[in-house]
Amino acid sequence: MLNTVNIFEDDRPEGSDGADQMGHLVTGELDLSHGVALYLEDITVSFDGFKALNNLNLEINAGELRCIIGPNGAGKTTMMDVITGKTRPDSGKAYFGQSIDLTRLTEPEIAHVGIGRKFQKPTIFEQHTVFENLELAMKTDKRVWKSLMAWLAGDERDKIAETLRLIRLDGEADRQAGLLSHGQKQWLEIGMLLMQEPKLLLLDEPVAGMTDDETMRTAELFVSLAGKHSLVVVEHDMAFVEKLGGLVTVLHEGSVLAEGDLATVQNDQRVIEVYPCQGGARSARHDSPLPLTRGRPGGGLPLRPANSEGKTSC
Repeated sequence: MLNTVNIFEDDRPEGSDGADQMGHLVTGELDLSHGVALYLEDITVSFDGFKALNNLNLEINAGELRCIIGPNGAGKTTMMDVITGKTRPDSGKAYFGQSIDLTRLTEPEIAHVGIGRKFQKPTIFEQHTVFENLELAMKTDKRVWKSLMAWLAGDERDKIAETLRLIRLDGEADRQAGLLSHGQKQWLEIGMLLMQEPKLLLLDEPVAGMTDDETMRTAELFVSLAGKHSLVVVEHDMAFVEKLGGLVTVLHEGSVLAEGDLATVQNDQRVIEVYPCQGGARSARHDSPLPLTRGRPGGGLPLRPANSEGKTSC
């Protein structure tokens, strides 16, 4: 019998007894013993008859860095909403590790068990310093009386210092967060998520609006986080996806259309037909993938040119 800890006390969803009929734990310690961090099976979500997710199946390994791409309306945001508890699926299974049934938990509970989500627009405390933002995000007792009487212990300061170095803001600790560049604000929010000690990070278009240098540094950051954390990155910037390496999953009409390394999915005819922005189609007259900035590969739809900074994105 598994030794579990009820970390939610009396805040579990009504009717929850700690395990479902199949023996999966609804709450308790995260079990990654089988090497799987996230497991989605036949997830379906409908809005007014429209299937935003249609029997979606996805498996993310512990410590993996996975990119999710797909055209608008493919179901990327709805998928993350299901994982974080914002949206309840009509049917299907969603497990965090072997033990935690995400469909039975609330949004705060899911955050508590170790899933952190970053939206495209950074959300930080702009009137506070960078250091204070990380301090406020720290995984500690947030009750008012406790917060008013608390001061940082040495190990807590060390953790903030380590996070500052990791997100490359160690020289900006005393700077007001609102004065940071867009890219630095994105890094700060990622640092705030890391202060919560998540096992799984969901990152929605994290390099949108960044300079080329900031994008490169963000790729280096994510690669360094993989292994200790599992990362799911939703992105349209194919150059950034290429820097990250690893598996790429293509969503279309709420289901997985293709999966593999970037070169494989770029040259998958099914992907080319539904997602011209993927940028790796082979031309009938060329035997190598064409960049996004060139014509109509394989007779498909025209691809958008690179932006003013030379980035290839949809």
